[in-house]
Amino acid sequence: MVFWEGYVSDEAMGTVAPVVVYWLYAGFYQLLPPLDKYRLHTRKEEEEKNAVPFVSVVRGVLFQQLVQATVAKLLFLLTSTADASGTTIQPSVPVQLAQFIVAMLVMDAWQYFVHRFMHQNKFLYRHVHSQHHRLVVPYAIGALYNHPLEGLLLDTFGGAISFLVSGMTARTAVVFFCFAVIKTVDDHCGLWLPGNIFHIFFWNNSAYHDIHHQLQGTKYNYSQPFFANWDKLLGTHMPYDLLKRPEGGFEVRLKKD
Repeated sequence: MVFWEGYVSDEAMGTVAPVVVYWLYAGFYQLLPPLDKYRLHTRKEEEEKNAVPFVSVVRGVLFQQLVQATVAKLLFLLTSTADASGTTIQPSVPVQLAQFIVAMLVMDAWQYFVHRFMHQNKFLYRHVHSQHHRLVVPYAIGALYNHPLEGLLLDTFGGAISFLVSGMTARTAVVFFCFAVIKTVDDHCGLWLPGNIFHIFFWNNSAYHDIHHQLQGTKYNYSQPFFANWDKLLGTHMPYDLLKRPEGGFEVRLKKD
């Protein structure tokens, strides 16, 4: 039993909910006061280093979400197992949890290798992935600011493959994709807030990903959005120190092994 049952289908919710959750969560960060004592970069750095205006970022994210919603709708249509009454038999909670974990691992693997390849291939980096790195100082609304081809290959295809391999239903997918969106936004929020649950349970967090957005760290910390396993296994993990700046806030500094 879910709160939307009887109002909209699981497939419709799985298509729309991740988009709504993205803007609610990213918008929450955008509307916060400056919080200078928790920022990983100063506001001056954000203004000077980022090479793309905010309006262009919003426009780029909306286009990617349009593509994602279209693919999600087609995917749910092709994989639906609903009976004549429109009812889908849901697996047990333990099975759904297992599917959730499998989907996390599959998405991590897909995004690591595609992301790493886009850095190592000079053509793809110059013409595709560099668009995301125009945000040298990440912020929440820019989490899905990518070149359209990257958005398709990295995020949209990654989500589709995770869904298919895990075998989850559309109902489980609602929770999974909304969680993935929240985690991705949080990793790009540019803040180190006390009590943030993602900083407690995940090594791969806003500080970890900040290393990757620094110019000297672009060949490290490719893993996203959940774990850091592939970086550690394949030698692309860059540890860091989280230092307090005298003027307030934090600095994420690379720590060479």
